[in-house]
Amino acid sequence: MKKALVCLLLAMLLASCGAPGPEEEHLIRVGFSQVGSESDWRIANTASMIAALSEANGYELLFDNAKQRQENQLLAIRNFIQQNVDYIVLAPITESGWDDVLQEAKSNGIPVIIVDRRIAVSDDSLYTSWVGSDFREEGELAISWLEAFLQQHSRAGESLRILHIQGTEGATAQIGRTAALEHAIRRHPEWEIIGVLPGEYTEAKSYELVRDFLKTEQDIDVIYSENDNMSFGAVRALEEAGIPCGGEGEIMVLSFDAVRRALEFCRDGKISLCVECNPLHGPRVAALLQQLENGSTPAKLTFVDELAFDREMLTDDMIRDREY
Repeated sequence: MKKALVCLLLAMLLASCGAPGPEEEHLIRVGFSQVGSESDWRIANTASMIAALSEANGYELLFDNAKQRQENQLLAIRNFIQQNVDYIVLAPITESGWDDVLQEAKSNGIPVIIVDRRIAVSDDSLYTSWVGSDFREEGELAISWLEAFLQQHSRAGESLRILHIQGTEGATAQIGRTAALEHAIRRHPEWEIIGVLPGEYTEAKSYELVRDFLKTEQDIDVIYSENDNMSFGAVRALEEAGIPCGGEGEIMVLSFDAVRRALEFCRDGKISLCVECNPLHGPRVAALLQQLENGSTPAKLTFVDELAFDREMLTDDMIRDREY
């Protein structure tokens, strides 16, 4: 009898050693498919997500860097489904092409949170919630600032030659920011887009494209650049060509994201305007997940409030205290 009891206790001990502990049992498993690491904004966004969805906060995060390829994201989502995660978080590269894979997630009972860019699907129930920026409104902020600047300097009605550097085609940020500019062109027949360059949100690509465009010797009044890293590339190309930018009578660079380095460029007169696009979505996504864990239904769409900064607004303290 005593020997049987000892064997039973030993078996229980061995079983407990192989079983997950209390903390492991309560970790919420989240698969996160990120666009890539193409920009300062994206790097800050990734850092925010990793910090918010940490083990210390009760999560097990399965992170995948798609390296700017949608097929990598489709594969990652299917891998998350196979690994039976509790939730999937997707930062989509483009808006289209998600119906099938999200239907697979839905069929397996896995809620999907969309972050940053939006998606276009035939059935909105394929995702649970979205959080991010109003990219069309960001573009409208830039256009409103430009209109006010021209009015203030008695230049309203003058011809304006605009070089447009676009982000990744089909991305929500590209669609919204481009739409704002195109709408402004229709309102202002004196404005002209003299070139559209596919900068793909990267500094290196933008630098090469602007460098080559400058060889055409076309006059440029404004560069409308759909993110900061592309603006950095444009500014470098202009500086190498000996062309001043940022000030009155010089090429004005309108930029989006407002990362710390861009605000420094703005303070120093190299960028005329930085429109904010806040990347710190980690805590927002965690809040949505907690709502779901508590049995609540989160808002379908959550927009982030954002600002625009020009040189007159910025202080050294504002730039120093910037989180990204």
